[in-house]
Amino acid sequence: MLNPGEAAPDFRLPDQEGKIHDLKDYRGKWVVLYFYPKDNTSGCTREAQGFRDLYGEFARLGAAVLGVSPDSIASHQRFAQKLQLPFPLLADPEKEVLQAYGVWQEKKAYGRRTMGVVRTTFLIDPQGYIEKIWPKVKVDGHPLEVLEYLNKEDMRFEVCRFCPIPFFAGYRAKRAPC
Repeated sequence: MLNPGEAAPDFRLPDQEGKIHDLKDYRGKWVVLYFYPKDNTSGCTREAQGFRDLYGEFARLGAAVLGVSPDSIASHQRFAQKLQLPFPLLADPEKEVLQAYGVWQEKKAYGRRTMGVVRTTFLIDPQGYIEKIWPKVKVDGHPLEVLEYLNKEDMRFEVCRFCPIPFFAGYRAKRAPC
């Protein structure tokens, strides 16, 4: 499993419209990267609706919201249309990104062991480092919890004293871009 302060693994995945999203394209923005098990299930629907309902607030803070599951592009398209989601759902049917982020794990249910997605959210800072991880997420209230964390006053940019490049001044402030 990854840890806060580590570089977030890069990825290139298609969304529900077939558009490719590369994590590098989001540099300079916060990224809420949430992994969920399956489209159109009750928990995944409530989680997506929560992020949808707060999407304007995330956007106001300069944060992109990206959902990831092993479902197909077609499944994501139906799910996103049904819920009128304003953010991309990324398809990872090969489970490469799920494995890179450590969320594809063995799960026990009803006495059986199966592999599946452990519902997890990563907050990635504008420099591409993991700021916070919410493992084994409980759906209800989770999107608000992420928003409240992102809205903390210490989540800000500063300008380097040696160059004019702004950088995130969180607990890794020692990592100015120059």
